[in-house]
Amino acid sequence: MPALNVSESDAPLRGMIGNCPAMRDVYRLTRRVAGSSTTVLLTGETGTGKELVARAVHELSSRASGPFIRVNCGALSESLLESELFGHVKGAFTNAFENRTGRFEAAHGGTIFLDEINSVSFKLQVKLLRVLQEQEFERVGDTKTIRVDCRIVAATNRDLLDEIEAGRFREDLYYRLNVVPIYLPSLNDRADDVPLLAEAFLNHYAEKMKRPKPRLMPDAIAALKSYAWPGNVRELQNYAERAVVLMEGDEFTASLLPPHVRGMAPVRIGRAKAQGLEKVIEELVGLGLSQYAAEGKPYERVLSLVERELLVQMLRQCQGVQIKAAERLGINRNTLHKKVEEFGLDAESR
Repeated sequence: MPALNVSESDAPLRGMIGNCPAMRDVYRLTRRVAGSSTTVLLTGETGTGKELVARAVHELSSRASGPFIRVNCGALSESLLESELFGHVKGAFTNAFENRTGRFEAAHGGTIFLDEINSVSFKLQVKLLRVLQEQEFERVGDTKTIRVDCRIVAATNRDLLDEIEAGRFREDLYYRLNVVPIYLPSLNDRADDVPLLAEAFLNHYAEKMKRPKPRLMPDAIAALKSYAWPGNVRELQNYAERAVVLMEGDEFTASLLPPHVRGMAPVRIGRAKAQGLEKVIEELVGLGLSQYAAEGKPYERVLSLVERELLVQMLRQCQGVQIKAAERLGINRNTLHKKVEEFGLDAESR
């Protein structure tokens, strides 16, 4: 690859928007690793752009003329995923009426992107490890060894070290995948990029719907930058499309955003079924703290209720990833782990 100067290496990858320091690190590292055949592990929350980086790794490499094959490992059962990845021969199982080429064979000479690698079963992890080490495998139901030459880029939205500790992921496979890790920051960690992304999405949908080019107003910018974005870039994209549909003129104001993005309580069906912190607050107000006073230590009781609900909501936003939840809460990971055990939140942390 030709040498890149600083400005070129910092420039956004195709299809990506953002100039914050964390994203510039992603652009630089992606360009540096693309010229090799090294395995890359992309980590980050759902909706942060991992597939775009995987495509950039492929397109900037010497394999760009070869195929780019994507497999969503979390969308298929173990048996279907094994056949999808490695192929099968006629009669290997019920409904196997003919030979089938797997995704690894299809990716020969190119790149295979294994999304949600954390969801692969222990059995298939063994076969994946062999492909990584030996570049060979057998189709399901066959004894003939097939050799392939393809680059592997994997992605996960979970902490694989946590998965290893829980006995769900092989440590040896992790170290084979984690040759060059690239972390994709959440949108909450790159607030300065939110207006750039919003403007790009607004312009895209306005052009698509043949509407006037939207103008991003200050109140909308303030609301967008203060929101936590648990759904990351995909969530922002959805709200931009919604705004273009609802917009009467060319001004994108905060009023076009859903209530919860503006810091208001989300609209719910049936107020009697309020959940989360709303439910706790309604309970406290309704009882006037009398029940907790009668029980003794009302202050500790109330704090405990609110603390538990805060942890529940943050774990759900972070899809059970305790490291991320601890970062957002501003507490130590070990402290969060103890709180999870104390409040019996093991199900939420998974």
